[in-house]
Amino acid sequence: REKNLGGVIVELIRLIRLLWFSRYRVSMSGQGNRLPVVPSRMSLQQMKQRYMGAAKGHSMLKKKSDALLVRFRSILKDILDKKTSAGEESRESMITLALAKYTFGEELKHTVMESVTDANQKVRMSPENIAGVMIPVFGNQPISDDAAKAGSSSKTGGALTGLSKGGQQVTSARESFQKTLAMLIQLASLQTAFIILDLAIKLTNRRVNALENVVKPKIDNTIKYIISELDELEREEFFRLKLIQNKKEKLRKQKESAAALVEETNRQKTALQGFDLGTFTAKKSILGDASAEDDDIIF
Repeated sequence: REKNLGGVIVELIRLIRLLWFSRYRVSMSGQGNRLPVVPSRMSLQQMKQRYMGAAKGHSMLKKKSDALLVRFRSILKDILDKKTSAGEESRESMITLALAKYTFGEELKHTVMESVTDANQKVRMSPENIAGVMIPVFGNQPISDDAAKAGSSSKTGGALTGLSKGGQQVTSARESFQKTLAMLIQLASLQTAFIILDLAIKLTNRRVNALENVVKPKIDNTIKYIISELDELEREEFFRLKLIQNKKEKLRKQKESAAALVEETNRQKTALQGFDLGTFTAKKSILGDASAEDDDIIF
């Protein structure tokens, strides 16, 4: 049992050392915070281009986020103002409706429902581009002449409502509710834009943070890694060339010293060698043989 426990402890120690060594290698090499690339000049050029693109994209997204935030704050202010105004308008509309009911009677609701067949207010939607984000804008749609002619009976019926009694209060209630409806349409447009801009700002900020805290540091660390590896390769190449040069210089000196030694040895052997008359041959004089007669010589 003690032997088994000792073996387990040894295995645990070995695993801990392996994990620590692997973590140390990863932290030293920066593999966890850089892109897996082969260190070369081409990779360095590509990484620099990617870094420039990431920096440009980060700048553009930052400007987009600022523009959306400015419009978001203005819309928020408009929403607060419109909600306050809408509450007051709704209160006034309900007061005028109560006066119309009091004047006309409880059958006002049924009379209005019977006299109206078509809607005299329609909502149109038009897109608005805010820094690349499309926002729907709601507004009242004007009724064309054909629609006005087709709905003339309903309008006439609605206009004749309260002709016998309470006509002024009914007209005031109609106008008040039309104003309230227009304000509610504007408020709906602002709230829709508020929600869309909120989501767009969150998405843009996430992209900005990703570029600033993840993409750009990784590319920067990759560029530093490639530069360090290329410098190391240059140092290795320089050291290798110096070794080759030193070796060639050493071989040249050895050859020169060996040649000088051979020459000195031969010279010493020649100096120590005796003079042999048999090997000595006199050279012929340029004057020729002195005993021979020459016809060209006068004296």
